[in-house]
Amino acid sequence: MRNLIGIEDFSKEEIDELIEVSKDIMNNRAKYSEMCKGKILATLFFEPSTRTRLSFESAMLGLGGNVLGFSNANSSSTSKGESLADTITVVSGYSDIIAMRHPKDGAPLVASMKSKVPIINAGDGGHNHPTQTLLDLLTISKEKGHIDNLTVGMCGDLKYGRTVHSLVNALQMYENIKFVFISPNELKMPEYIKDTLESKNIEYLETNDLEESIPNLDVLYMTRIQRERFSDMSEYERLKDVYILDKAKLKNAKEDLSILHPLPRVNEISVDVDDDEKRAAYFRQAENGRYMRMAIILKLLKEESLKSNKKEENVAENNEAKCSNERCITMVERGIKYLVTKCSDGNVRCGYCENKI
Repeated sequence: MRNLIGIEDFSKEEIDELIEVSKDIMNNRAKYSEMCKGKILATLFFEPSTRTRLSFESAMLGLGGNVLGFSNANSSSTSKGESLADTITVVSGYSDIIAMRHPKDGAPLVASMKSKVPIINAGDGGHNHPTQTLLDLLTISKEKGHIDNLTVGMCGDLKYGRTVHSLVNALQMYENIKFVFISPNELKMPEYIKDTLESKNIEYLETNDLEESIPNLDVLYMTRIQRERFSDMSEYERLKDVYILDKAKLKNAKEDLSILHPLPRVNEISVDVDDDEKRAAYFRQAENGRYMRMAIILKLLKEESLKSNKKEENVAENNEAKCSNERCITMVERGIKYLVTKCSDGNVRCGYCENKI
């Protein structure tokens, strides 16, 4: 079964193809208007969402298909204690493709093991968000004209920010990408992301100074400090407004800087930046989501019988190596197989959430 669980499920060539198909859909919407006629997309959102859920629904409707699903776990049988595996087993019998968001890291992988139809990860906890990454790449391609040879700054919650985790994994497929990770010490990029960059000799810099970093950037990817990821609310209150991008901070920025944000924003981008239409790309970015998700749905339905591109030779079952990450799906799902990944650096990581074991 062909699924989209992490961005590594697609090769660079497939990502470039999706970008081109998305652009073609934008310019020729009538051509695609009945390509999913008779098909049903199930949107299973166990966690709140506006843009992602609505853009998936808009995408399927724009392809001539139909949509069913729920937007809150409380309106599903999960509130009665039903396992994720059972939910997916049932819903995959009612639909042709499933887009799911879940608060637990690794949940879409569990879903893919039980589903009879393709699974699209629409965000799993603080882990991954591959469809957001694909629309981010589409946006960068449109705004900059290319994806290679860029210095990309990522600012805010880099520890729990699933959007930046997926984007780093994707951008390292392209030539001469440099990263600047801007965050407080408490919200730094996870070690497993940095380990991968180091193993590939990809340049990155860690700093807590946004204003000093801006002049060197081609792309600035802002993220909000996510209240829902904090167990300690006092820590959230202390960090929530640590970075605020405003018009004054852009005075030394490149004229063609592209400012992205996965949205929703709270205070991290001042509304006065919205007037900088050339550089403020985040609302165009959100609109691009519809077209990229149309391309993803088409690809997975077309290639439903093909296997994932993701390398699985280093993944093994090991019921002794249990994950300690409290946000991992293994902490709540019954009867789960414990999977581990053996890394090139000698470490062993959870096969679901990539936490070091």
